[in-house]
Amino acid sequence: MTPGSDAFASSTDPETWASFETALEYADTGNADGIGFVFTDDDPIVGVDLDDCRDPESGDVDETALDIIERLDSYTEISPSGTGYHVLIKGELPLGRNRRGSIELYDTARFFTVTGDRLEDTPSRVGRRQDALVAIHREYVQDPEPDPEHESVSRRTGDETETTGSAAHTDVDLEDKDLLERARNASNGEKFERLWRGSTAGYESQSEADMALCCLLAFWTGDDQQQMDRLFRQSGLLRDKWDEVHYADSSTYGEKTIERAVASTSEFYDPDTREASTKSVPRTSESSTADTGDKSERNQNRAYLVEKNRLLTDRVDELEATLEQKNERIDYLEATVEDLKSELAERNREIEQTREGQAETMSDCDSASEPSSLWGRLFGDSSK
Repeated sequence: MTPGSDAFASSTDPETWASFETALEYADTGNADGIGFVFTDDDPIVGVDLDDCRDPESGDVDETALDIIERLDSYTEISPSGTGYHVLIKGELPLGRNRRGSIELYDTARFFTVTGDRLEDTPSRVGRRQDALVAIHREYVQDPEPDPEHESVSRRTGDETETTGSAAHTDVDLEDKDLLERARNASNGEKFERLWRGSTAGYESQSEADMALCCLLAFWTGDDQQQMDRLFRQSGLLRDKWDEVHYADSSTYGEKTIERAVASTSEFYDPDTREASTKSVPRTSESSTADTGDKSERNQNRAYLVEKNRLLTDRVDELEATLEQKNERIDYLEATVEDLKSELAERNREIEQTREGQAETMSDCDSASEPSSLWGRLFGDSSK
């Protein structure tokens, strides 16, 4: 919900979000069950969602969840249901699928509920854990190495079901890893990468973003629908709706989206040609050599930029931590100065009151010592 209104919020529309204070105040009124955080491309936060791994009565946790929590060693809290955990870290989510079983990883376009019920003995701060994130993603989330026998069966052949409207094409027969690399290095690789990571920026709805990614996958897979489905499930756009039955013929939303993408794609990638764009362009032996060199150089530049970005990010984290410590010290000193000012003002008031009291006393004494009669004031004490 958008705080302060009865309208539904969207994880892709910043206009429907509010500050932490506003959201908390709205939740405290009883109009909401709690608050949450939206991951975006502009923040370094990655959320690790561990479901159905904790017994809310005994507090027992399964070994996989414990392993992930211990290795990430960052802020961890018990989920609203009490049956899982949310871990927040700083890092970059590895490419590929972002969920498997009860483990889900998110870094953009996702609403993450927050309870503040921190798991005992875990850090109170969100730490940078890139290496641990990569290892956990590889071990628990990423697809295992495909079985050659299963892979040969799952590949489509030319005489299988044809889709109306699609053009004739050659079998691409690329492994997922190689296909993704080529898609990212193409002239429209930036668009592919944004969609792959789950960004719906530039699209009116996520359904349109789903279709856009499926059209790109249709091109790169040669409309291999099984491979398209497998790849889409690795993308950041995957959601529960993908497997929901939405049509009278019992087709799921995902199946129908793939079918429509294939039907609307008229050109397909040919591994024997060099892609200058998403269209095939004849390749000569000379251009092939140049392409290999260019790709190698691109990969090297990318590796350099990734490493440089990591170092800069670490340095920024260090500076932010130092700045936070200095800000805390400044706040402490400012509070101390205010206390000293108040104490000094109080002492000045006490001194002023003391002086006024002394002046009144001296005035009373002077009045008491003066002769009371005219004779005395004129001639002094008669006894002298």
